[in-house]
Amino acid sequence: MNPLSNLSAEMEELLGSFMSQPIEGDLIFGLTNYIFWMGVAVILLFVVLFAFKRKQAQSLVPQGVFVNGVESVIDFVKDGICKSTLGDTWQKHFPFLAALFFFILINNMVGLLPGGHPGTGTIGVTGALAMWSFVYFVYVGIKRMGAFGYIKSLAPKGVAFPVNLVVWLIEVFSTFLRLVTLAVRLFCNMFAGHVVMATFAILASLFFEPLLHGFSMVALGQAGASVFWVAILLAIYGVEILVGVIQAYVFTLLSSVYIQLVEEEE
Repeated sequence: MNPLSNLSAEMEELLGSFMSQPIEGDLIFGLTNYIFWMGVAVILLFVVLFAFKRKQAQSLVPQGVFVNGVESVIDFVKDGICKSTLGDTWQKHFPFLAALFFFILINNMVGLLPGGHPGTGTIGVTGALAMWSFVYFVYVGIKRMGAFGYIKSLAPKGVAFPVNLVVWLIEVFSTFLRLVTLAVRLFCNMFAGHVVMATFAILASLFFEPLLHGFSMVALGQAGASVFWVAILLAIYGVEILVGVIQAYVFTLLSSVYIQLVEEEE
C-alpha cells in the first residue's frame, strides 16, 4: 500500500483542524480553540512574569538562568527596539511595546506545543493586535499635534494644491494599510508555519503506520523513510521557534517605527 494514498484525506482533515472551532458557544460569542490557547498563553505569561519578579527581588544582582534570561529579553526590547527607534521618548512607549512583544512571543511559543493553536494563528487576534498598534500611534500623533494637526501632517509641507491633496489621500490610505499589513503578516507566518510542521508529522506517521499492521521488508523500508520526515520536522520545528521570535520582533519594531514617525513629525 502506498502511504501517500491517504495524504489527501489527511491534509483535508489537517486544514480543517486549523480552522477556528467553537469549544463553547459559537464562533461569534463562544470560546474557540484559538482563544482557549491564547488564554493559556496569557496565564503562562503572567506566571513567568510573577516568578521573575519574585526571584529578581531576592537579590540586587541577577542570579540564575531564569532571571538573567528574562532580563536579557527585556533588555533586548528596551535597547534593540525602543531606544534604537524612539530615542529620548522610548520610556513612555516601552510598556506598550514590551506588552506587544511578550504577548506575541508567548502565543507563538505556546502554538509550538503538541496540539496547541497559537492565538496569533487566527486573523481575529492578529487583527486586534494591529488595531491596538494603529490606535496607539494615531493617539500619540493626535496628542502631540492635535486632531487637525495630525490629519494635516499626513500631507508634506511645501507641495502645491492639488498635488498635496493627492499625496494626502495616498498617505491616509498608507496609514490604514499599516493595520492590514501588520495583521496579515503575523497571521500568515504563524498559520503557514504550523501547517508545514503538521504536514511533515502526517508524512512521518503515514510511512510508519504500515509497520504497525504487519511486519514486512517493504513496511520496514517505509518506516525507515519516516525517520527522514521526522528529521525534517525537527529542523522545521527549530526554524519555527526562530520565526516565532522574529515575528514578535518585526511586529513590535514596525509599531515602534510608526510611533517614531508621529513623534518626530514636523
